Amino acid sequence: MSANIVLELKGIKKQYPGVLALNDINVSFTEGEVHALIGENGAGKSTLIKICTGAVSPTKGTICVAGKSYTSMTASGSKENGIVAVYQEFNLVQELSIGENIFLGQKLPGRLLFNKKAVCEEAGKVFKQFAQDVDIESPVKDLSVGYQQMVEISKALSSQVKILIMDEPSAPLTNTEVETMFGVIRKLKSLGVTIIYISHRLDEIFQIADRVTVLRDGIHITTKDVSETCKDDLIRYMVGRELKEAFPVYKGKPSDEVVLEAENLTGNRLKGISFKLRKGEILGLGGLIGAGRTELAQLLFGVVNPTSGTIRFKGKEVNVKSPEVAVRNRLALVPEDRKKQGLVLQMSIKHNISLACLKAISKYMVVSRKKESEIVKEFKDAMKIKTSDTNMTTQSLSGGNQQKVVLAKWMAVDPDVIILDEPTRGIDIGAKYEIYLLMHEFLRQGKALIMISSEMEELIRMSDRIAVLSEGQITGWFEKEDFDQELIMQYSSKMGSGGGMMNDH
Repeated sequence: MSANIVLELKGIKKQYPGVLALNDINVSFTEGEVHALIGENGAGKSTLIKICTGAVSPTKGTICVAGKSYTSMTASGSKENGIVAVYQEFNLVQELSIGENIFLGQKLPGRLLFNKKAVCEEAGKVFKQFAQDVDIESPVKDLSVGYQQMVEISKALSSQVKILIMDEPSAPLTNTEVETMFGVIRKLKSLGVTIIYISHRLDEIFQIADRVTVLRDGIHITTKDVSETCKDDLIRYMVGRELKEAFPVYKGKPSDEVVLEAENLTGNRLKGISFKLRKGEILGLGGLIGAGRTELAQLLFGVVNPTSGTIRFKGKEVNVKSPEVAVRNRLALVPEDRKKQGLVLQMSIKHNISLACLKAISKYMVVSRKKESEIVKEFKDAMKIKTSDTNMTTQSLSGGNQQKVVLAKWMAVDPDVIILDEPTRGIDIGAKYEIYLLMHEFLRQGKALIMISSEMEELIRMSDRIAVLSEGQITGWFEKEDFDQELIMQYSSKMGSGGGMMNDH
């Protein structure tokens, strides 16, 4: 690894009204290294990278890039210095194509005028590293979250990048897609590009990073060579204490009572989906991006209507033509994109929590503020949402606490079945553990969960059964005693239905 320092932060401090986000940060990044930046939600990681890209100005300190010193960076200065960031919140124009998004705001070398064909050809060279099977002229709005992440990464690679900041880039990707991305990172590293890699998945740090910097509560705790540390040490640096288990133990067992049943459900790219969900059970849905897991959640929740097939709640056939019908039948959906689909970020925490139960706390279309306050306090406490004031906007919370607000919103309507689509995406290890504890508490209350997860360990450790989807069909079933990571991956890429490992789905 080269010792040539390309970016150095000296004495960086960022003070917001009432909050010290960063306090005297000193850290350097060298040419051609993969430097991981980790810490719990709220540790200061996002603020630090926004200072590097010019989105935020530091209150104090110096930013040194390629030998030049700045008291604050600008967006144009960041671009001139080859600093490019891929954020968790996508910066894409939904109506434009993949190719147009990749080269948005850029000029193709040797061309004065816009040429869509040339743009698509050049963009295809970058994007095909991630996805061979997607038409480069497809509008971004038609892509899954995972594919949109790939567009963001491709957009960064299309510029003359020298320092690439990647904020949770693997969160929406499957294991196979993560390996593809790692290949791209290694190639960039060999070309001398510096990668600042932010991730809550600590296993990835040991796969891809050379050094790791830990932040906690806005303070620089340590910077270590990855070869000289271990996962337990990093967790202790991050949370300030020992965390013995990543997954809590739950000794309860599902009952025989079926609370939700799908029979030959077809539509929304799905074909003949059948399963039974039992009270007190976590049914895990595995598969690659585009396999149909989120599409199944949409059918069950009434976001999209099936073309054929049957849905039964507690033995009663129901035409789930809208989310309202689903909620009336005590079904809730925690979507994969909490910021766009699960929350109204500009609204208060209080109003987000009460959003789904307004009818229950209203009379003659007037909301009872007393009942609302009681419900909000009950579920804020139950979900352990860390805030001193529920009148604050939801966007002020960390990712983990935002996810708890989504859960609180749905728990306020007392559902029997909760669909959790990527429940811990973009959440730090401490908050993940709290979400898992909440899931177990839901089971103790007699609820049933469907969990969609692209994290294999989470899928295996938290599920009672796993159904694997591929190309809109269930290709394999696994009971807990039969869970096998390699087999699950095989069924994830299998064509057609079948491969069942149990008789009663």
